[in-house]
Amino acid sequence: MFTGIIAAVGTVREVQPAAGGVRIAIDTAMLDLAGVSPGDSIAVDGVCLTAVELQSSGFEADVSQETLHCTSGFTAGARVNLEKSLRLADPLGGHLVSGHVDGVGIVTRFEASGENRLLAIAAPRELAKYIARKGSVAVNGVSLTVNAVDGSVFEINLIPHTLQATNLNRLTLGSRVNLEVDLLARYAERLTGASK
Repeated sequence: MFTGIIAAVGTVREVQPAAGGVRIAIDTAMLDLAGVSPGDSIAVDGVCLTAVELQSSGFEADVSQETLHCTSGFTAGARVNLEKSLRLADPLGGHLVSGHVDGVGIVTRFEASGENRLLAIAAPRELAKYIARKGSVAVNGVSLTVNAVDGSVFEINLIPHTLQATNLNRLTLGSRVNLEVDLLARYAERLTGASK
């Protein structure tokens, strides 16, 4: 489990083919890996990955074909949002994020709004029903509040701190982003569907 509060922006150093997927090496920049052991989870652009090897500059993780299929993927040189898994004593500053990406959205608008940025994303139709005005959504692992919804397109206001502390400042029209809808919305639908 994660909170969607990004701790650092790292860089994908290397992507190598591996059995059933790829192995990626991440330079973690300012992410403190103290207390992280092989087998621990780290969210990389919202994707929960298992650190299989730790190095002084970062870690390596195996990524399955299934994960590659339902996310925006990983390319060498890409800047990625990083968050260590939530511990019971940690503050929950964002919202509960599982790190299980639901799908990929496409940026349809990214423009200045004063010091902020207005971000509009077209979500896959099957995910749009879970996205509600004033609800939570994770974009590349960042916990954000939805300001408006129009069909499958939703809008978010990005404040300067979020732009500075995450890789969302690098988005452009057509950028692909990892989306995770709110856990509670999915469970609510499951419960109401089960009662019919």
